[in-house]
Amino acid sequence: MKAMILAAGKGTRVRPLTYDLPKPMIPILGKPVMAYLIEHLARYGVTEIMVNVSYLHEKIEGYFGEGHQYGVQIGYSFEGYTNDQGEVVPEPLGSAGGMRKIQDFGGFFDQTTIVLCGDALIDLDIKSALFEHKRKGALASVVTKEVPWDSVSSYGVVVSDENGRVRSFQEKPSRQEALSNFVSTGIYIFEPAVLDLIPAGRQFDIGADLFPLMTEKGLPFYAQHRPFNWIDIGSVKDYWEVCQSVLLGEVAHLDVPGIQVEDGLWVGLNTAIDWKGTRIQGPAYIGSGSRIDAGVTIVGPTWIGHGSHVCEGASVVRSVLFEYTRVLPDVSLDEMIVFKDYSVDRSGEMRHISDEDAEEWANARDRRSRRRVEISNEVN
Repeated sequence: MKAMILAAGKGTRVRPLTYDLPKPMIPILGKPVMAYLIEHLARYGVTEIMVNVSYLHEKIEGYFGEGHQYGVQIGYSFEGYTNDQGEVVPEPLGSAGGMRKIQDFGGFFDQTTIVLCGDALIDLDIKSALFEHKRKGALASVVTKEVPWDSVSSYGVVVSDENGRVRSFQEKPSRQEALSNFVSTGIYIFEPAVLDLIPAGRQFDIGADLFPLMTEKGLPFYAQHRPFNWIDIGSVKDYWEVCQSVLLGEVAHLDVPGIQVEDGLWVGLNTAIDWKGTRIQGPAYIGSGSRIDAGVTIVGPTWIGHGSHVCEGASVVRSVLFEYTRVLPDVSLDEMIVFKDYSVDRSGEMRHISDEDAEEWANARDRRSRRRVEISNEVN
């Protein structure tokens, strides 16, 4: 069995995280999501992996290289072109169009292939999924999960009969139009003949184009309803919730890195914490080279990336701070994601740390400081 990881999209729903990162490179416990996928494939002996890339492709290629550190071989297919000025211009071909480009170039898909979206954590039993695919004589299989009815509009909806044969596929229907609440997880198993259905040289999508074509032609296309963990990072809200769940230990096989120095507190190497007036309630991770000043409050689940500095009197509550984040004195972050010059709350509302924001934070700090003085006077 071979594998392909779909990694060419821009990840617009996860902005601002994807302003500077392709979606598969978004970190969970300090490691890109795509790294977990490659490790999972390797555990099942899948060692030949193609990755289609486009947006910020160099970030993916530079991190994973040819895959030697994972015991696999990784190849890349760039979707785009070079213009007259010599500039490389990304131009995605769609999930299916990218596969056809790979096939036309070198014939990679010469055996059964598992195709994965590069933006989800999974623990699928690949061996069992492949067995079911072969047993049914499927040309294509899609692994599905049941979701709440009010979430169906975010996914491709799969309608199948009692034998699992797919009768129709709806790409992100409204709640009223949806015929099922079983959705595609972005995990597919394809036989090589599927590639012949994909037109060459133009944009073509698996969910919006290929699957409806297969159902229209009545081809042996099956859905698999099997129990496994599937953690999709479809939005910033999803990402915040995933980080919370992981730090709480609710996701199997994902361990917090670093050294556990207290109950619920992990730290990286060479981390400095001034414990004078500081309160840390885990679970929390403080990355290597980070500095926590006196009088800081940290309430978990919280992740503080390496090289960060939380200044005196600041409060970080159930938040995710990317590397080299500096939290100013007496500033309070509550259920926030901070990424470079941006902050996003758990609902997805984004703010840029502009001069106006800095002034607002400074005023808020002054108000909190005055309030502490007032409380102190009242006590005295």
